[in-house]
Amino acid sequence: MNGQRGQKMRETRDTKDTKDTKELYYEDLAVGQKFHSGTYEMTAEKIKAFAAEWDPQPFHLDEEKAKDSLFQGLAASGWHTAAATMRLMVDSELKLAGGSIGAGGEELRWPRPTRPGDVLKLEIEILEKRESRSRAELGIVKTRLTTTNQRGEVVQVSRPTLMVRRRGAAQ
Repeated sequence: MNGQRGQKMRETRDTKDTKDTKELYYEDLAVGQKFHSGTYEMTAEKIKAFAAEWDPQPFHLDEEKAKDSLFQGLAASGWHTAAATMRLMVDSELKLAGGSIGAGGEELRWPRPTRPGDVLKLEIEILEKRESRSRAELGIVKTRLTTTNQRGEVVQVSRPTLMVRRRGAAQ
């Protein structure tokens, strides 16, 4: 089932061809640097399918019941928006050597709901970086992920901390 769900997401996203993109190491990243993603379309069907499995609340599952909710209409679970954001990050211009490995974070906000028909895209900004004190082969990089819809409205902001391989360090 996971393979099917992942396959559906791949069919609907529009990302840049990143197969030939060079992997980036800690030394390649600079504070203030920004990376971008392709897009992901959120549909009512995807919202309901995700919610049925992970966040089964009426305002994520049923248009009629959602009208009487705080959202006043069908809205994606924030966790669905977060999952789509993660996929956009993995497929973005930011190709980290060894993958995107999280070490926690300081913020996760959903300033407005993600709706059916919203087309999401992501901007990743490097906020801080430092060498790891305990693991010489890694750097610690703080980022801000800003997910917007097709109108440029922010639907999610997060500030994850990533562990990033250092060039030439023992793996």
